[in-house]
Amino acid sequence: MSVKVFGKGKKAALKRRHARIRKHVNGTPERPRLVVTRSNRHMVAQIVDDTVGKTLVSESTLTSDFAGFEGTKTEAAKKVGELLAKKAQDAGITTVVFDRGGNKYHGRVAAVAEGAREGGLAL
Repeated sequence: MSVKVFGKGKKAALKRRHARIRKHVNGTPERPRLVVTRSNRHMVAQIVDDTVGKTLVSESTLTSDFAGFEGTKTEAAKKVGELLAKKAQDAGITTVVFDRGGNKYHGRVAAVAEGAREGGLAL
């Protein structure tokens, strides 16, 4: 996977880091990939089987589960991880490989991973 990204901005750096990570992180049917996508306002987490290119389970702060959510963005990210883990266990998924999507493992990205671990997923 060769990505040519020009520029020195934050977006370019994020794309370079993500391409570098994806060289080593692949999802298999036995251990699919947990992908975290972060925006300024929302968090999206998906579990993907890369062999067929299919999303198996997904959860985000945009779903109806978060309609009346009161709390910080980090607390919402942790809840996304917990709900994703519950859906994954219902689908028979117990272990995943974590793809932070070029983001630093800090704050909301780490909160999703922590919530998934507390929900029963092995990362």
